[in-house]
Amino acid sequence: MSEKEAVRQGQDALFVRRAFGAIAPRYVLTNHVLSLGVDVLWRWITAREVARRIPNRVLDLATGSGDLAEEIQRRCPQATVLSMDFSMPMLQQAQRRGVNNLFVADALQLPLADACMDVVTVAFGLRNMASWPDAVLEMARVTRRGGILMVLDFSLPRNGLLRWLYLIYLRKIMPRVAGLLTGQRPAYEYLCGSIERFPSGSEMCRLLESGGFARAQARTLSFGVATLYIAEK
Repeated sequence: MSEKEAVRQGQDALFVRRAFGAIAPRYVLTNHVLSLGVDVLWRWITAREVARRIPNRVLDLATGSGDLAEEIQRRCPQATVLSMDFSMPMLQQAQRRGVNNLFVADALQLPLADACMDVVTVAFGLRNMASWPDAVLEMARVTRRGGILMVLDFSLPRNGLLRWLYLIYLRKIMPRVAGLLTGQRPAYEYLCGSIERFPSGSEMCRLLESGGFARAQARTLSFGVATLYIAEK
C-alpha cells in the first residue's frame, strides 16, 4: 500500500475496535513496558502544551484508558475536559482511574456542536481511525476559530541507524512482548504495522492543513520515535 492510499483508507475500524476491547485490561501496563516508560513523558509534554493555552473546554479524542485526559485534568483544573472513545472497555479503564466526562463516540461523527472546543487532543488515536482526512475534518468542525489541535503519535526516526534499530524492534520485538503481556499478539502486529503506514513529519502537517487547520508544526520527541503535532484552526 502506498502512503497516499494509506492516508485515504485509514485503518480497519472493526478490527481496531475488537483489538482495543481485547487488550484494554493490560493496555496501560503494556504501553509503559514497550516504551520503557517514556510514553508518560510524551503525554506530560502534551498536557503542558494544553495548559499553556489556558483553555475552558478540551476534547481528548480516542482517549483510551484516559492517560492523557487525566494529566490534562490535573494541569487544567479550570477546564471542562471531555473524553471520547469508541471502545467501551477502554473507557471503563479510564473510569477506574478517575477520568471524568467519558462518552462513547465515533471520531468521524462527534456528538458536539460546531466550534465548541478550545483545544482538541488525540494521542495515539488518529492512526487507528477509519479515515484520517475525515477525522481531521471532524476535529476542525468542533474546534473554535483560533483553537488548537494537538496530535501525539509514533513516528519513524530519521537517523539511519536508529531508524533501522527501531524498525527491528517494531516488527520483531514489540509484537512478541505485547503478545506475552496481553495474549493478543495479532492485535499488536496490526497496530505496530500501522505505525509504518501512518503519515509523519511534513506529510502529517499537510494532512492537518488540508483538513481545516493552519500553521501545523511537528515537534519530534525521543529522537523521532514519537512526534507532537500542533495546528491552529
